[in-house]
Amino acid sequence: MDVDRIATSRALGIACAAGAAFWLAAGVAAQRPTPPAGQNRLAATDSVGDADVHVLPVQGNVYMLVGAGGGNITLQAGDDGVLLVDTSIEALTDKVLKAIRTVSTKPIRYVINTHVHPDHVGGNAGLGRQGAVIAGGNMGLNSYNGAAIIAHENVLVRMSAPTGQQAPFPQAALPTDTYFTKKKDLFFNGEAIEILHEPSAHTDGDSIVFFRRSDVVSAGDVFVTTTYPVIDLDRGGNIRGVLGALNHILDITVPREKQEGGTYVIPGHGRLSDEADVLEYRDMLTIVRDRIQDLVTNGMTLEQVKAAHPTLDYDGRYGAATGFWTTDKFIEAVYRNLSAERTKSR
Repeated sequence: MDVDRIATSRALGIACAAGAAFWLAAGVAAQRPTPPAGQNRLAATDSVGDADVHVLPVQGNVYMLVGAGGGNITLQAGDDGVLLVDTSIEALTDKVLKAIRTVSTKPIRYVINTHVHPDHVGGNAGLGRQGAVIAGGNMGLNSYNGAAIIAHENVLVRMSAPTGQQAPFPQAALPTDTYFTKKKDLFFNGEAIEILHEPSAHTDGDSIVFFRRSDVVSAGDVFVTTTYPVIDLDRGGNIRGVLGALNHILDITVPREKQEGGTYVIPGHGRLSDEADVLEYRDMLTIVRDRIQDLVTNGMTLEQVKAAHPTLDYDGRYGAATGFWTTDKFIEAVYRNLSAERTKSR
């Protein structure tokens, strides 16, 4: 049996089992215990105490940096210098730099931001100042001389502010190089790197980063292993965009034959993953989306949808009753997305 048939069989099995559990849940939901609380995410200014930043070699030139409270950081190192995908929270900057220096003492040349949230861009200013842009030609002495910070243009828009207003981030943290097309690419440390825009997903400025020779995808928060997807409605997030991003990752990733591995995926939060992990997450989200869509189509209110517990069979894995992103918040975000679509279609 080939890989595609295995994946199809697995997805069908999940859908059947989950569908049965859903309809069973309608009768017993009120008797089920509250799911355990999820992990809170720290804001850019929170203290991390004695927490360390750990370095995990992934494959090729790519490493994964993990620290308490912040988002995962992807590090690529080689003769040309260091490239980072995201910079975690500001409070971890010194520890992140210390961890980087266990891998390479060369300058930080590039920082790529996957989206705007402080647990992924909080260290931009501190780490960017430690870097050095690759410059030449007629660039003057007064030009920016830290690491180049790359992001989709919507990230810059949301990190800055109109003239005369206070920006939510310091000038040194803002992207220095933005793109507005479907993708941007560069060649660094002997490999091609593709920065791919995922429109209206976790936010409206998401990027995933594909290291082609190392065969690693840095997914940002369009894929996490710790919670249900965070859909930031205030910043243009949409469940359909998250599903589109997950499907795009599945298009890129190739599993090792008959075993784990192949293309590795570094999530925005959580453990190192491969194609099978993304597939399971995509299928879960598709099933939950379809359940809520059915309830919305039948005219149910938000409170009625929550009472139906459309996520019940997944709550033990991804659910949370308290913290930054609860199950109720996830259901509400999906409900609001789908309700708005139904209203437009009338």
